[in-house]
Amino acid sequence: MRHPSLLAAAAVLALMTGLPAAVQAEVTAYDAAPTPAAATAPQTGQRAFTYTDMLAANRLSDPRVSPDGTRVVYSVRATDMAANRGVSSLMIQSLTGEGDARRLAISDQGANTARWGSDGNLYFLSGKSGTSQVWRADAQGQNPVQVTDLPIDVNAYRLSPDARKIAVSLAVYPDCDDLACSVARGTEAAARPSTGQVYDRMFVRHWDTWADGTQNHLFVVNADGSGEPAWVTHGFDGDTPSKPFGDENEFTFTPDSAAIVFSARVAGQTEPWSTNFDLFRTNGLTGPGFTNLTDDNDAWDTGPVYSPDGRTLAYRAMKRPGFEADRYQIVLMDVATGAKREVAADWDRSSDTLQWSADGRSLFVIAGDVGQTKLFQIDAANGAVVPITGQGHVSAFEQTPSGFVIAMDSLTSPSELYVKTFRGREMPIQITDVNPELDARLFGEAEQFSFPGWNDETVHGYVIKPAGYVEGRKYPVAFLIHGGPQGSFGNSWSYRWNPSTYAGAGYAVVMIDFHGSTGYGQGFTDAISQHWGDRPLEDLQKGWAAAQSRYSFLDGDNACALGASYGGYMINWIAGKWSDEFKCLVNHDGVFDVRGMGYSTEELWFTEWEYGGTVYDNPEGYERFNPVHHVDQWKTPMLVIQGDLDYRIPTAQGLSTFTALQRRGIESRLIVFPDENHWVLKPQNSLQWHNEVFHWLDDHLKPQD
Repeated sequence: MRHPSLLAAAAVLALMTGLPAAVQAEVTAYDAAPTPAAATAPQTGQRAFTYTDMLAANRLSDPRVSPDGTRVVYSVRATDMAANRGVSSLMIQSLTGEGDARRLAISDQGANTARWGSDGNLYFLSGKSGTSQVWRADAQGQNPVQVTDLPIDVNAYRLSPDARKIAVSLAVYPDCDDLACSVARGTEAAARPSTGQVYDRMFVRHWDTWADGTQNHLFVVNADGSGEPAWVTHGFDGDTPSKPFGDENEFTFTPDSAAIVFSARVAGQTEPWSTNFDLFRTNGLTGPGFTNLTDDNDAWDTGPVYSPDGRTLAYRAMKRPGFEADRYQIVLMDVATGAKREVAADWDRSSDTLQWSADGRSLFVIAGDVGQTKLFQIDAANGAVVPITGQGHVSAFEQTPSGFVIAMDSLTSPSELYVKTFRGREMPIQITDVNPELDARLFGEAEQFSFPGWNDETVHGYVIKPAGYVEGRKYPVAFLIHGGPQGSFGNSWSYRWNPSTYAGAGYAVVMIDFHGSTGYGQGFTDAISQHWGDRPLEDLQKGWAAAQSRYSFLDGDNACALGASYGGYMINWIAGKWSDEFKCLVNHDGVFDVRGMGYSTEELWFTEWEYGGTVYDNPEGYERFNPVHHVDQWKTPMLVIQGDLDYRIPTAQGLSTFTALQRRGIESRLIVFPDENHWVLKPQNSLQWHNEVFHWLDDHLKPQD
């Protein structure tokens, strides 16, 4: 059981039943659908958590606290399996213990990205008018009115400090002079009878989309809807926010609401192999012109936030050009002089999500830390760092007059909201329960362990017991390998690779945060670059051996290794270099031919950093740990999964893997999702993915009853 909610039972019920009835019915029906063989508690009769439970779970995100600190608004996404999509609702809840959490009626037409203005009103995005526009409601989330009426979708927005202006990001043709031109260009492109796309520079495609000639640019509109939008980044050659995952954290108004500071990379001819994002300040709010504030740094600068007194601009900065997984340091810039200094320079963690304290003396940040993701307080003067949270994964936070509202999840709980006082010793207290049915589910018990890995350095991992674990029994194992490679399988929830679903199906789970993983110091993260096949493999081998020696319930002779992205690469590498260890393998969007990857992927800075240069300048770097050279050693059955819209690791990599397996006569299966990218996101596709993966495990590991 998780921490009990502070809400009354009626409030919990109101929160859940506030979702559309059709969605609730679908979730209920889906929850009762047949599931894979799942463990059951021998005495309590509880049903184990399964992947159908995971897919049906409501997803909480994006908490925002009102200016007076009395309410929090957040998003809850339910899954409509029949419509094969998610359905998002905005919820509002008192932080003073008065009244119930309730669903805002504005969600009926679709609403997201709720933000409080300094005027006390609630702003949000809605597609009710046919395009995504900014809307406004009162402090109670009532009486919504449309604020913007632009001919192009608003993909991100930010309110000015005085709530009189709104900066909006629109995808426009940068060589146009106004929005009418962009609309006309888009209409002409759609009506053109020929389909050939012509490119004179890269990107030609990015993540899952072919370039269409548009860029994300910033416009400023009046919050009362009057006047015409001002194109404040006109003439800039680049995207803000960045593609494909940027948001309003990449731009902000100056404290006087007179200009905008934004993070962007100049595209030019070098965009696919450059990580040189800089901070630019616009020339007011009425027209083009901008000043580069961080021209002295050729690496990544982003996340600008002004101090409460407006005198200091804080932002996150990397130091090494071309490396996307460098440590984000915290830099403070004096607004008057432009002088910069690094704060907490000796703190060996990568910061994220900067916020100033109300008194301007501290910064609050999220950072990974030895398998957890914590909220930290950093003294802006001396750089002293104090953790605010402990166990679990903090995904978002907002300050209140007395502390924080925190969105937090773990290996056994999807995201919920918690409250905590400033630097208090008490545990965070849960105030939402958007998935009360999961309280009755049985989760496997997780334990973190460590062992000496490559170079005798300490490496951490997790072992999870099967749900309904019985002492003295041995269990088949799902050996999960994370992607990135600069990533982590720590104490957090996932809707794609969720270890609790494997534990619920009767498998023990082993996960190793090998060299290259994040949250253990930048040196540990750096260790994988140009060493994809030796150091991480050594960690995986030693971690697997250490887990088996320590946990007698692991059936080491009855295990399957699974991984995606870099994890999929490692599956191919294991097939050739550790071929006798596992009964089966699962490879999702994994690299088969590193050399081919170097010429076909879209973000070239990644391969050029990881393999030590371009393919033609350093061919040895691409061939040293190339799985293609060891296919002659392959013999383990493998399930291969590929998203056809994956332009990071293109389809040819998955097809080549399957071809090699079939040509060698190895038991294998290929699943291709024509409408998915590097991730499987559509609910029905995710259901099929899990059905296929768990059937593959069941067929090869045959867990005992």
